[in-house]
Amino acid sequence: MPHHGNEEEHNASTGQGGHDGEPVIRDNRKVDPVTGQARHPEGGHHEGGQGAGSASAGQDSAGQDSDGDALAQAEEILNGVEVPAEESVAQGAAATGSANAEAAELRNDLLRLQAEYVNYRKRVERDRAVAGEMAVIGVLNSLLPVLDDVDAARQHGDLADGPFAAIATKLENALKTYGLVRIDQTGVEFDPTIHEALIQQPGEDIEVDTVSQVLRSGYKSGDRVLRAAQVIVAVPA
Repeated sequence: MPHHGNEEEHNASTGQGGHDGEPVIRDNRKVDPVTGQARHPEGGHHEGGQGAGSASAGQDSAGQDSDGDALAQAEEILNGVEVPAEESVAQGAAATGSANAEAAELRNDLLRLQAEYVNYRKRVERDRAVAGEMAVIGVLNSLLPVLDDVDAARQHGDLADGPFAAIATKLENALKTYGLVRIDQTGVEFDPTIHEALIQQPGEDIEVDTVSQVLRSGYKSGDRVLRAAQVIVAVPA
């Protein structure tokens, strides 16, 4: 085809270049098919006859787009990071183990506090019972001389009948409700824990020391001896 003018312009317009007449192929793709990276040309020919100012503004815009793409890619990478399953399980196991240890410690503290409270309550109840028993014993001890006078009056026949005899009987029965027990048996084996021997007399057919006569009655409350009985003891001859 005949042409006029500059041969280079003709080659550019027909898409032919080179001295051999081979076609020139320009790769205008924005993504490199080999590396997968975006292509950002440093310069560019802009249509519309824009001047140097427009070219500089385009470069600045291209730089901002490049920074934006880099930030977007970094954000996508961070969002796409996943914790491995084994690490996640390990973290969960560690948290569970810590929670179990704390729960066990709190449970041990609760059990220890409960045991201390139970011991405290038992100690208070025991002290209260002992205090009540000591109060009763104090009252009984203070009434023993009165009971001795009642026994003496009864032995002399002053309480054989009449209102005072009834009063003495009521007093003795009331004291029995508080556990007061009289020690005045005769013919029993001498027991130094409840008997006080004032006189010893040899006796016939006596194999062991035996209480033959009670001079003054003794008293006890439960297992506690308030006063030992004063007795005459018959011993083997």
